[in-house]
Amino acid sequence: MPASLKKIRILRIRFAGALAGHEIPAFRGAIAGKVGHENILFHNHLGKETYSYRYPLIQYKNLAGQPGIVCIEHGVDEIHKFFQQKDWSLDLSGRKLDMQIENLALNQFTMQVWDKMFDYRIQNWVALSQQNFSKYQALTTEKEQLDMLAAILKGNILSFAKGIEWTVSKPIQIKFKSPLQTRLVKVKGVRLAAFSFYFASNVFLPNYIGLGKSVSLGYGVVRGVKYHTKENYTSNESNPKPEN
Repeated sequence: MPASLKKIRILRIRFAGALAGHEIPAFRGAIAGKVGHENILFHNHLGKETYSYRYPLIQYKNLAGQPGIVCIEHGVDEIHKFFQQKDWSLDLSGRKLDMQIENLALNQFTMQVWDKMFDYRIQNWVALSQQNFSKYQALTTEKEQLDMLAAILKGNILSFAKGIEWTVSKPIQIKFKSPLQTRLVKVKGVRLAAFSFYFASNVFLPNYIGLGKSVSLGYGVVRGVKYHTKENYTSNESNPKPEN
C-alpha cells in the first residue's frame, strides 16, 4: 500500500444507561481506575502533573445521551484490558453505571486525501486557547476569523494523522458550509469557546473521531453528512474506496 494510504481500525462501543456531558471526565477516570493508571492510553497522563500530547486513541463520548467509547488503532487492542475485568460496573460520583454493551461496531477505514470534498459536521470543537481566542476576536473581518480557524482545523487533522501514523502527502482543503455556532464550555476548569458547524474537506474522516482540544472527553466529534439543502443534512456512514 502506498505511504499516502493508511488502513486503520475503529471500534465504537455504546453502553446502556445515561451519561450527561459533564460526567464524561468522571467516566474516563472510572475506566482508567478500573484497568489501572499504568495503562496510559486510557487517560493520556504520564504522571500526576505531566500530560501526553499525542492524539488520544481511546476517546470517551456521550453518544445520544449514552456512555460511549471510541477506540482507534492501538486503542482497539487496549480496550480488552477493561473487558477482561470481572466487574465492569463503574462509580460515577456515587452513581452506579452497569456498563452493559448495547451496540458494538468494529470497522476498518482507508485514510486518504482525495481530489474531491466530503461533507462533515463537527460538534463542540475546542480550537482556541484563551489567549488565541483573544487574537481571534481581535480580527476585523469574518474571512480572517474563518481563515484562522481553517488553519487550526488543518493542524488538528494533521495531529490525528500523526497519531495513527499516517503520512498526509497532499495539501488539506477546508471549506466552511454553515455559520458557526459558538458556546462556552468548561475544560479542566477553564472556560473556552466551542464551535459547531458544517464543513467540507478533501480528507476522509471516520465518524465519531474527535478533533481539537480535549477530544478524549468528547469534544470536537466529527460526523460525515450527505448534503441535500442548506437546512437538511443526513448521516453518511460510508467509507469511499481508496484511489490507487
